[in-house]
Amino acid sequence: MDGKHMQIGEVAARTELSLRTIRHYEETGLVVPSARSRGGFRLYTETDVARLMVIRRMKPLGFTLDQMRDLLDATDRLDADADADRLDAEGATDAADRLGVDEREALLERVRTYRQAAAEQVEKLRVQLSRAEDFADTLSARLDRNAPATRA
Repeated sequence: MDGKHMQIGEVAARTELSLRTIRHYEETGLVVPSARSRGGFRLYTETDVARLMVIRRMKPLGFTLDQMRDLLDATDRLDADADADRLDAEGATDAADRLGVDEREALLERVRTYRQAAAEQVEKLRVQLSRAEDFADTLSARLDRNAPATRA
């Protein structure tokens, strides 16, 4: 577990998400604070911040909350399996904690599907950005052509 805990305000500043958005993601089960203070304040770790960053990066690509949840579930399970690999090497876990070959491949395929969808959406956004830049350039050229002549 990460050593340092952060309150929601610090997490909001680091992720550039509003407090309301972070609370919404908690309500929908996408991110759950790792702990609560004695006073009941939400406490987050670096792992929680990383999870919020994944969500923040998925949102502008048009992924739904259910898709975000599905991807996070797949990556959580793959990460847990990788941790079990490490602990296995140290003799600290048993085989029951491990993913089967088919299950691991199915999870990897889910992640690949999201990677492909993200790449396709990024390309669409590049086209839109190029059009927006062309539009801004057109407006600048129009302003330059119609600007009053300066007198020396």
